[in-house]
Amino acid sequence: MGHMLVLGGARSGKTGFAERLAMRAGLRPAYLATAQALDAEMRERVRAHREQRGPQFETIEEPLRLSRAIAEAARHHDAILVDCLTLWITNLIMAEENVAAAVDELVTTLVATTTSRVILVSNEVGLGIVPDNAMARMFRDLAGAAHQRVAEICDDAYFVVAGLPMVLKGVAPEPGVARRVHEA
Repeated sequence: MGHMLVLGGARSGKTGFAERLAMRAGLRPAYLATAQALDAEMRERVRAHREQRGPQFETIEEPLRLSRAIAEAARHHDAILVDCLTLWITNLIMAEENVAAAVDELVTTLVATTTSRVILVSNEVGLGIVPDNAMARMFRDLAGAAHQRVAEICDDAYFVVAGLPMVLKGVAPEPGVARRVHEA
């Protein structure tokens, strides 16, 4: 059971596409959220996302220890949607954790996870201009390196633009998976 990486820009439709992939991949999907609802606006976003995806997903919230959360979720779920890697990397940076070591641990965990399909969502941040400050450049570089490492071990990788998935690696999604169900 191979893993999948879904990349895209902000509001590209990548999460909705990944949700449809997860629903097709398993009977007991988990939604592993890395976001931290630290203010009212983010709490509203989290609430809206939960409402949109409905009760079919069990929600697991883990902002930092992603590898451990995936390993635990794989004991109970046949599909795990991770949303999203870029928020996770942000959380690691803010907690002054070693991002490269955490990505190494994630890749090791993904390779060892064979009973569940893991679908990882992330923002592609390397298509724009070079950021004007060191922290933003560091974030862009760390996210880009993480995407490359994860894409290497995933069987399928997609890039979503305007709600339309493009195949980067692997096979095209099944008919109906690419159709837009809701704003994501």
